[in-house]
Amino acid sequence: MYGLGVSERLGLMTKPNRRHFLTSVAGAATVGSTGLTLSQRARAAISGPANRKQRAYDLRVGAAEYFRAMPDAKHHPNGDEELYPDKRNSFAKTLPHDEMGMVRQDAWDSLMKAVDSGRTADYESILMGGSAKLVSPQAAHSFNLEGLDTHQLLMRPAPVFASPEQAAEMVELYWQSLARDVPFAEYETNDTIRAAAEDLSRMSDFRGPKAGGRVTASTVFRAGLPGDREGPYLSQFLAMPVASGATKYDQKIRTVAAGVDYLTAYPAFLNAQRGSAASQVTLDPVARYIRNARDLAEWVHRDYSYQAFLNAALILFELGDKNPGALGEVRTFSDNNVLLYSRNQAGFVTWGVPDITDLLARVSKFAFQAAWCQKWLVHRRARPEEFGGHVHNHMTARATYPIHADLQNSPVLKAVHDKQGSYLLAQAFPEGTPAHPAYPSGHATVSGACATVLKAFFREDFIIPNPVIASSDGLEMRPYLGAPLTVGGEINKLVSNIAIGRDWAGIHWRTDMSEGIKLGEEVAIQSLRDFGKQYSEDFGGFTFNRFDGTEIMVCPGC
Repeated sequence: MYGLGVSERLGLMTKPNRRHFLTSVAGAATVGSTGLTLSQRARAAISGPANRKQRAYDLRVGAAEYFRAMPDAKHHPNGDEELYPDKRNSFAKTLPHDEMGMVRQDAWDSLMKAVDSGRTADYESILMGGSAKLVSPQAAHSFNLEGLDTHQLLMRPAPVFASPEQAAEMVELYWQSLARDVPFAEYETNDTIRAAAEDLSRMSDFRGPKAGGRVTASTVFRAGLPGDREGPYLSQFLAMPVASGATKYDQKIRTVAAGVDYLTAYPAFLNAQRGSAASQVTLDPVARYIRNARDLAEWVHRDYSYQAFLNAALILFELGDKNPGALGEVRTFSDNNVLLYSRNQAGFVTWGVPDITDLLARVSKFAFQAAWCQKWLVHRRARPEEFGGHVHNHMTARATYPIHADLQNSPVLKAVHDKQGSYLLAQAFPEGTPAHPAYPSGHATVSGACATVLKAFFREDFIIPNPVIASSDGLEMRPYLGAPLTVGGEINKLVSNIAIGRDWAGIHWRTDMSEGIKLGEEVAIQSLRDFGKQYSEDFGGFTFNRFDGTEIMVCPGC
């Protein structure tokens, strides 16, 4: 194989090639004023005096050498996998489980053999418990050819089983399960929201946003990013109409019936751990705007990877000027766009709609690869659904686990038991959690990456015109008359909504969200460094605000 040329090794056709195509098009063209035929001029424009092929080679090798020179990543899981032989805090859904919800050791060993080897044959030999399949585990071993190799990105260890941080995160999830049908517009007056805020304020290690040291109705169930507490709970990019090509549509969604939760009885919970098929979802016959957490959870149940951020870009294209070279018009493009004030050029293939939408898709793939590496090869954190089974068995005296007192003493446990007759974490989806580990959230990682691309290309200080807020029944959008909302704040709020939407469903922990957002941001920063080198226009770098509020410049030459 190594004796073959690149085209042959890739299985590509070698004829007709570019030269053949140009020659056939130009034919016996007349000689122009430069003394060259059209075919000769075309070849000169492509290759150039500096040898185009060599420049392309140097660009790729230089990028690879830059990343190869970085220190090797040293990953640190939280140690629970070694501490607990029964793997109580490790993801094992779809594998065979005993009656206590613990994975069978031989099945766990077969999973670890595949994870360690990366071989397809070993993944095909994993001992499974039912018809459900693991979600793309071998993707953890895949490569990306732009930006930093995803295996070189690091995350903090996930909270440990017995920690007050994990206890506080589970308390938050229980309250979220009880508050799914509370309209966002009624948070300030709702008793469940008030009780959740008071309980989370009592936690010894709750790391969500606070006001004056306490969780409040204006901070509860938010990511805590700059701008995500300003205005309505829901980002304008999930509320405003979307112009997609010649079609413009509102954002009413097919949602699910109120009050319907899943896996609240122990037999159904245990069957889900063993990989049994899920029941069908119960739909609401009425289309609605997203007005509560159940709607938001269903949105992130059905979306594709970068959908929310593509919609945001389409809204911004519509709000501003699609042609960044037309001066004097309203524009949403940031000053990073080097063609913004060009006398003769307008952005399109570069610095325009195709460029930005393409980058959103590309960084979303890289973000998933980074997340899947952490999920399967490093942390393998159990889902909240699995932890809920341990809480139930502990509280019903079927087993004893080192669950922190902050959770055992929380009033949320009685509220949950009074509602459903168990201490299980009610799931918003019939299948419960997806069949891949919790840490980090894929939605959060993709959100962090895509939002970073949006902030690199759009004005963060642009004021959203005519903002709206959904009515409590979700049947209409009404004008929002509060303080102005900026693009940067609403992009951050979109990240918060999409990431915590998965928490609302009961399938992710807060740290899956918060650390996933950071991971995605780093994926995008390293990718933008490579993307910036591809432009032929004079370009100094992307400047934008990170999620921690600091400004960064991503320079293609540094």
